[in-house]
Amino acid sequence: MNQALYNKINDRKQRGQKSFAVLIDPDKVNASSIEQLVSLAIEARVDYFFVGGSLVISSHLDECIQQIKALCDIPVILFPGSPSQVSRYADALLYLSLISGRNPELLIGQHVISAPFVKKSGLEIMPTGYMVIDGGAPTTVSYISNATPIPADKNEIAMCTAMAGEMLGMKLIYMDAGSGAKRAITESMIEKVASSIDVPLIVGGGITDPEKAYRNCKAGADIIVVGNAIEKDAGLIKEMAAAIHSIPVNA
Repeated sequence: MNQALYNKINDRKQRGQKSFAVLIDPDKVNASSIEQLVSLAIEARVDYFFVGGSLVISSHLDECIQQIKALCDIPVILFPGSPSQVSRYADALLYLSLISGRNPELLIGQHVISAPFVKKSGLEIMPTGYMVIDGGAPTTVSYISNATPIPADKNEIAMCTAMAGEMLGMKLIYMDAGSGAKRAITESMIEKVASSIDVPLIVGGGITDPEKAYRNCKAGADIIVVGNAIEKDAGLIKEMAAAIHSIPVNA
């Protein structure tokens, strides 16, 4: 199985090199806005594009990814909200299992349905333990998943959930407060989880300023994902990237 991109992500983690991913929801962009985002991302040296959303009601996922790929060499990783959100034009797929919830469809059910199509896609598959954390407001992901988020102050539950995900074979752990979260995941929770697992840790949701992104990295996040804040102000890309990339790399 191809693991080229995952190996690069893991290598960056081992060096203490922090990464920045810009999340693009195909429902919220057009050709012009994609061109602007990609231009800003190239200038800011963004590490990855995550593409997907909880709904994706438009039909131009393929076109969105093809446009990004035509404009830059930044890897495009699918962040799917359903089995239908698969495009062979991407570089990799976060194969998400909602380990923070108890909805069997999102733990394994939808994976059974999508497995043949995903295998045929030729995408690099990254098994990902997905953990939804309470961000202080109802979010699309919590509604669609029909799963109760982990309470924001229950660090031990988050830690044990992440550990279980890793021991079950997940190659990545993704902690998400959700799009539109009123508050980001606390540094104390990130630190607790990061210190208890060896696989790369992705953190997203409610990160609205460079200072928060920086603090999350210092707490142990390996990849910071920002989407909603950039939809409101694309100019944040450069500041976010500078803050995340300013963390010293291990000697």
